[in-house]
Amino acid sequence: MAILGVQFVFSLVMFSFLQKLSPYFSFGQWLLCNKLVRFLYPTDEELKSLAGISTGVKGKGKRNDYKKMINNTKKDDSFTVPRNLPIQLDTAKVQAVDLLPLKYFTDFQWLMDFSLSSVIVYTLTEIYFAIASHKIEFNVSILWCLLTIGFCLRILMSQTAMYFKAEEGGERILCITFGFFYLVLGMGVLVINDIVLEFGLEEGYNNFSGNAMEFLKHQGVESQGPLSFLTFKIVLAILCAFIGGILTFPGLRMAKLHLDSLKYAKESPFKQTILHMNFILPLFICLTWARPIARDVFCVRRYSGDPYLTDAAFDTIRLILVIFFFFVRLILLPIHLQSHLNMAHEKIEMMKKESGRINSLELQKTVARVFYYLCVVTLQYITPALLILFLSFLLKTLGDYSWSDVFGDKVKSLWSVKNVASGLSMTAPPANSTDSIANTAAQFSWAISNLRNVFTSVWYRGLLTFIMWWVCTSWFLSSVFGIMYYTQIEKV
Repeated sequence: MAILGVQFVFSLVMFSFLQKLSPYFSFGQWLLCNKLVRFLYPTDEELKSLAGISTGVKGKGKRNDYKKMINNTKKDDSFTVPRNLPIQLDTAKVQAVDLLPLKYFTDFQWLMDFSLSSVIVYTLTEIYFAIASHKIEFNVSILWCLLTIGFCLRILMSQTAMYFKAEEGGERILCITFGFFYLVLGMGVLVINDIVLEFGLEEGYNNFSGNAMEFLKHQGVESQGPLSFLTFKIVLAILCAFIGGILTFPGLRMAKLHLDSLKYAKESPFKQTILHMNFILPLFICLTWARPIARDVFCVRRYSGDPYLTDAAFDTIRLILVIFFFFVRLILLPIHLQSHLNMAHEKIEMMKKESGRINSLELQKTVARVFYYLCVVTLQYITPALLILFLSFLLKTLGDYSWSDVFGDKVKSLWSVKNVASGLSMTAPPANSTDSIANTAAQFSWAISNLRNVFTSVWYRGLLTFIMWWVCTSWFLSSVFGIMYYTQIEKV
């Protein structure tokens, strides 16, 4: 409890922030209200005036009830106007009150606020562990990271289910197709030797299996191990298909936002360079686990002198690269969201080139729908990045990495004396006591203590490295498919 004391204070402060201060300040709300401009759909009066239709009844003046506009099925008051009507959409800055009726707004607000709290708790905990002199028993920030990852997965699954429920069915088929594609690709990746892709899965599995057999032996259970390595790979392949399926539409959305952002950045080569870097950063992260072109170049192959980096420093730099990637995505969020909001203007301009007439309600929905799905687009952009970020936090903590490795052995030695966990090994069960309650407590404590030795840092490194790498890879591949798809559409 003494070790958990300071961490418990960190958690209480963050919980208080979420409960008491969130109504007054919301990080998610601030992101959406920061310099974004939306397009207002034309009212009935404006459309009738442009079309030369006499207005017998006063038209609707309000243009903020997007939920009613999207879900309205009554067309008694609607009328038709020419498609080539010279409509000029009004603009307005996005305000907090405008966000309330948006789809998935509460989910986005909660995810961003909770993620910010998790990052603060994780940062404070890392500083505390670096400064305080103690043996690390349990890191409370692990729970915060796990909760954030759970929220990210829930949102991704919820949005995938939304596409599955679509009436047309094209989105459902696309998700299933990508799921099978990533199943085959995942099986192919799992066949590759660790010499090429250094996940450490086999080493981690062997460590876990050996420790599990020893634990069961101490429990008096004869076993050949929890499961075979082939079965373990099959489970991972199914997990790959699941992750690839829920990241299909976030990847396609990222491609659309990237192309639209480049369209509005033609006059700024610097902004174009930053946008391209933002798009290909996941590829660089994935390639850092390809041993022949990454670790062997910086840590082994050197014609003269010492290697550029130590193995420990290289591992830490990979984690820092993930954090850098997330902040680049976060900084460029307003640019990508504004490119999405500009679609309302683009759709009206494209409609002007068409002939015929259009229902006034359908025209208004065309404009209103863009802003109504703003939070859906935002979640598809930021949720996979959050998932990768907190997986890297878990990998650093559970994989027993150190931020000081990147600064060299001299800096690392300052912390190694303070924060080295004692080597743990399997112990014999405690002797039976006359007190049944004390005996049960002792047996339970002994089982938990030995169970920690089953899930070691070697096991966590192999498993979490592969999952984080796969999330990054599948998201990037879906984005590449999206680039190819939308580029072909523009050519047509």
